[in-house]
Amino acid sequence: MADNGDDDSQNRIKQGDYVVLKRGDIFKAVQIQPKKKVIFEKQWFFLDGAVGNFYSTTFEIVSGVLQPQKLKNTDSFTDAKEAGTDNRNIVDDGKSQKLTRDNIEDLKEQGLKGQEIIQHLIDNSSTFKDKTEYAQDKYIKKKKKKYENTVKIVRPSCRILAMMYHGREPGKICHLRYDTLAQMLTLANIHAGSKVLVFDTCAGLVLGAVMERMGGYGSVIQMYPGGEPVRAGMESFGFPAHFHDMLHGFPICRVNALLAGTLDTTAKDPSTDVKQSNMAAEERQNRPEAEQRGSPQEQSMETSSGADGSHDQEKEEKEKRREAKAQERLVKLEEKRKKLAAAAALLEGRNADGLVIASRFHPCPVLMGLLPFLAPSRPFVVYSQYKEPLIECYTKLKEHGGAVSLRLTDTWLRHYQVLPNRTHPLLLMSGGGGYLLSGTTVAMDRAKPAGSQRAEEPAPKRLKLTDTEG
Repeated sequence: MADNGDDDSQNRIKQGDYVVLKRGDIFKAVQIQPKKKVIFEKQWFFLDGAVGNFYSTTFEIVSGVLQPQKLKNTDSFTDAKEAGTDNRNIVDDGKSQKLTRDNIEDLKEQGLKGQEIIQHLIDNSSTFKDKTEYAQDKYIKKKKKKYENTVKIVRPSCRILAMMYHGREPGKICHLRYDTLAQMLTLANIHAGSKVLVFDTCAGLVLGAVMERMGGYGSVIQMYPGGEPVRAGMESFGFPAHFHDMLHGFPICRVNALLAGTLDTTAKDPSTDVKQSNMAAEERQNRPEAEQRGSPQEQSMETSSGADGSHDQEKEEKEKRREAKAQERLVKLEEKRKKLAAAAALLEGRNADGLVIASRFHPCPVLMGLLPFLAPSRPFVVYSQYKEPLIECYTKLKEHGGAVSLRLTDTWLRHYQVLPNRTHPLLLMSGGGGYLLSGTTVAMDRAKPAGSQRAEEPAPKRLKLTDTEG
């Protein structure tokens, strides 16, 4: 019984959970917070009413408050039973609807719900009865999307978040489609207990998908450009705390130093010493001024003593705040150094179990710079929105060696409408989901054969990032 209670609590929405709002094919990721106002599809509401309900519950928006929708047949429209045989005599001249925009707004102000407004539209349509049954269903679905004030709250997942980004902001994830993302996870053999390298500039979506597949077991090393990693998409998954213990970050600009053995993770950041010396100099400069201000008490002692005391007190408080901020900064820098050392220790073993690359940068230098960290007979996969950079990677790997089973693939996805006597592909669909280059690493024997005059292998080029879109 205890297990059932735990499962029941996990399936309920709680404060602080990350959830996804869904209406039709529109998604939005939000966090449940008390008295948080959310705007979704031109409607505002508070999320407090969702707490305690099960995931995948459909809520009705009533004056900005979420109320669980009661189970009922939403398609029970009175005039929907009468249907015509064909639509050949129907003329779409915009005069068939008697209700004006002002009339519809008046109905909304009276507090009528979406289903009731749709029923009024049906009653005041002069052509609805003449439409075929399929055309009537299509009309009702169209009006539902416009007037029904309902929202469904679902648990975030790899597929849902990929659909959300691809539908709203595809440029943030380099137009990565959810079926292509699923192919990446399969080709890279992502599973629990493995050590995976991820280079992701797709808002952290690929990173979150890898962590979700691993289930909190193993280790993930995120290679990131710039000063700090971008993890907005990963945070939308709402992982538990122990999932974050498996995540490590390493700046890709230090890969060359790590490969060359010159990376120093034990020394403190020299900027901290400079900051400490600057703070000490400021204190030495400020102390004599405070002493001079407090020393002359011969002139008008009664009037100026209170002002000088308050001024000194304010100055002491400022110095305390400055010291506290400096101390906090030093603590953060020390934590960052420890995390860097931990990530470097994982990479130095050069025994990673997989490599996943999905970014807007040219993948060739990134791939060649990160392949040495993989153990032999381990898979890698590279995503690019364009095939030309992956063709260059393919040629480079063939020349350099160290990889077999190289495949350059394009995933194709088509949605179908499945209805009686009306099954056909959808009119609007995604044109492409990007390209994937996958392969498997192998151990290379670099020993010279007897009597050969082969020159020494040149040193690896420095890792430089270039934007494929620029």
